Amino acid sequence: MAPQVGSEAPDFTLRNQNNEEVTLSSFRGRQNVLVVFYPFAFSGICTGELCAVRDDIGTFQNEDVQVLAVSVDHPFALKAWSDAQNYDFPLLADFWPHGEVAKAYGVFEESRGMAVRGTFLVDKSGVVRFAEVNAPGEARDQEAWKKALASV
Repeated sequence: MAPQVGSEAPDFTLRNQNNEEVTLSSFRGRQNVLVVFYPFAFSGICTGELCAVRDDIGTFQNEDVQVLAVSVDHPFALKAWSDAQNYDFPLLADFWPHGEVAKAYGVFEESRGMAVRGTFLVDKSGVVRFAEVNAPGEARDQEAWKKALASV
């Protein structure tokens, strides 16, 4: 089950596309965090969604908020995708143990071995302020993200 608005966000440490560890709780007291789960690197809807973030990066990532995009892909695949798309935000690998962070957020689809599209805004105190889960193949409305960001 996905964390509910008002609950503490499950903490995690994952490796990014540069094989560096990133820990959610390291942003506490400094920045809000927009955690964006997506199924797979190089897939159509995922590329479109993250390119929209890239193209409007100042709205989604700035002094007050950090984007962390999470999939079950390997860090090497994420590095290739990041380089190909010029993403300037961390792509985190929930590769092994496979999908453990996605499971903690209630967005892991066991039968397909992937994360579904889940978006969580975690405030500076580590509390979930926005939560949205979309089915596979269903693109997200990023206007809802912008409204959530404006409210923290």
